[in-house]
Amino acid sequence: MPRYVPNMITTLRFFLVPLYVIVFYSDIENSLIYAILIFALAGITDMIDGTIARKYDLITKLGTVLDPLADKTMQLAVLITFTTKGYIPLWAIIIIGIKEILMIIGGLILYYGKSDAVIPSNRYGKFATVVFYLTIFSVAYANESIISLILISLTVIFTLIAFINYFIGFTKVNKINKD
Repeated sequence: MPRYVPNMITTLRFFLVPLYVIVFYSDIENSLIYAILIFALAGITDMIDGTIARKYDLITKLGTVLDPLADKTMQLAVLITFTTKGYIPLWAIIIIGIKEILMIIGGLILYYGKSDAVIPSNRYGKFATVVFYLTIFSVAYANESIISLILISLTVIFTLIAFINYFIGFTKVNKINKD
């Protein structure tokens, strides 16, 4: 299998972001359903490119940067669109948005800094992502239910736990590079 296949699939996810936004805000009937299907497709392609990269040992440094960046771009787009329509409370996007922006900045610092290091995804981040997907599906199909509010709160909590874990890894890598 060609080495670039997982990165091509990841690149596809970047193109799904504006498509999601366009469909979400469109006047077409059932636009929310179609937008959620695009969001789900992005999640499926995330699993596919990761599986291919690991199975065929096609993990690249570029891929370890592009993959989470594509995920965060889509997640921020979903958070922004859902917040503008009132599906998600503003406090949730502020917390999650700040975390995502800080992680992007931290990743760029490590990638382009002296270390040239990348902190790979871990189980906390993956679990937070799964909860995020469940939350978005719940909010889209059962808006204003107590389950949606609980899931939004859990998403924020697990996102913060994942961020703390990444921050610890960032400080360790950054400290090693300063020594």
